[in-house]
Amino acid sequence: MQGNSIRTSAERALLSERIQKLTTALSDGVYEREDTMRLCLLAALSGESVFLLGPPGIAKSLIAKRLIKAFDNSSYFEYLMTRFSTPEEVFGPLSIQELKDNGKYVRLTQGYLPTAQVVFLDEIWKAGPAILNTLLTVVNEKTFKNGNEILPVPMRLLISASNELPDEDSGLDALYDRMLVRVFVNRIQNKNNFKSMLMTGTIQETEIDSALVVTDEEYHQWQREFDGLTLSEEVFEKLFELKTMLEKHNASYDDSLYVSDRRWKKSVKLLKASAFFSGRDEINPMDLLLLQDCLWTTPENREQVRESIRTFASDKAFDQKNVSMNIEMIQSDIAEMEAQVLVEQGIALHIESAGNRLMKKESFEFDFNKGKRYSVGHTHQLVKLIMLQSNMSVSEGEKGDSRWVYVNPEELAKQMKEGRATVYGYVNQNQNLCSLTFELDADCRLVIKDIANRSVLVGMVGHNDPTQSQFDEWTQKIAHNQQHLDEAEHQLRKSRAQFHSALPHNFIEESLPSVIENSLHLLGQRIESCKSQFEGASRRMLKFSDYYS
Repeated sequence: MQGNSIRTSAERALLSERIQKLTTALSDGVYEREDTMRLCLLAALSGESVFLLGPPGIAKSLIAKRLIKAFDNSSYFEYLMTRFSTPEEVFGPLSIQELKDNGKYVRLTQGYLPTAQVVFLDEIWKAGPAILNTLLTVVNEKTFKNGNEILPVPMRLLISASNELPDEDSGLDALYDRMLVRVFVNRIQNKNNFKSMLMTGTIQETEIDSALVVTDEEYHQWQREFDGLTLSEEVFEKLFELKTMLEKHNASYDDSLYVSDRRWKKSVKLLKASAFFSGRDEINPMDLLLLQDCLWTTPENREQVRESIRTFASDKAFDQKNVSMNIEMIQSDIAEMEAQVLVEQGIALHIESAGNRLMKKESFEFDFNKGKRYSVGHTHQLVKLIMLQSNMSVSEGEKGDSRWVYVNPEELAKQMKEGRATVYGYVNQNQNLCSLTFELDADCRLVIKDIANRSVLVGMVGHNDPTQSQFDEWTQKIAHNQQHLDEAEHQLRKSRAQFHSALPHNFIEESLPSVIENSLHLLGQRIESCKSQFEGASRRMLKFSDYYS
């Protein structure tokens, strides 16, 4: 494939599979270093530098030695820095012959850092200024000044390591900032892995299938291709939202986290490479999660960054917060509508006091004779009480939601003086008498008990009947909420599709997709619960005009 031609989806999938297999091969026998190996390979493929922070003796150098095997005909340079290290040991000795013949200071760079493609510098902060200043230029410009010549440096990956960070006043901030990927490498934690390491050791050498090894031509071709990927407006907005989250968190904790504009810009290049080598032609919100290993500066704010990234993954990466807010708005509107109906249509009994001051007795009064009269079979002069809330039926003989009951108003009024009544009546259109229990709630409103002994507020036809304008208002609100519910479902489907389009992801920490998947699953459950609640409430309210007839 030549130039910047567009890869087909099949070609992208094959490349992603190849990179995944390459990572697996590089990680073979290096216990609990899979995430680190993935990140280092991504950094190598995108031409960025890595800093490994961790105690001695945990296979940091082995990671670098393994990565050299990812590239065809590659050269490797490794050096353990001390405060006595000299530039000659890193960049090559001076040529005595050139100095003698031409009076020029020229280094013999073959076999040293300026000619290596993969470089590992251990205990980097122990080096002196002469080495570190030259290294800064090499990392910045990928060039090395040798005498009067400026030579290109083929370095694809610089891995530096230390068990400490540079001192605050050391003047090394610029070099530290160039190390885009920062990984904390810990001791082996898993018991079985620890046992395997003790019994069989870490595999020092591993063979990589030649079909997986990256050639020079491929490397430079891929660089051109992924550099052409764009940061969409949608993903940019999420990136900026993450940036704002981190800055707010940092301000509230008065922490030392500082992310330069240069680091943000370099991070986007890493995100492009992540998308490209995961088989996609655009950056996905999933790629943003890689920033948890790019933005921290100290072990303390590393945890802060990781916590923020995890929150971002579960709440915002795939618009989970927007879906959640839609659900909350619908639930709030439903509750508000139901509350309005209950207040306007409910039956509130008045408290009357009787007897002397010492023997005061309360009586609950309501004129049920104001209700419109109905006949059921041969029984006449009944009032119709409307169930204002969903219920499990108020009669054992009826299945499902009860809509209304017919009762004798005089008998109900007489018994309710005591605050409770058990009367016979008819449920819905059933002409068989059944026993019905009424009580008062805490606000002295009349409720009927359903078969689960739950209180259901009731209204009475002929008393504060809803007007046509009220019916129209409810219908409009229900339609409005149905639209929001449809939007929430659509957004969730879109989020799920966007999430699954990023899988499998070749570079992010394995636990993060589970965080996202769980958040989307919970949102799906909330939407189903909201739909059930909405359908029950809206179905009843849309039929109120029939109930009150």
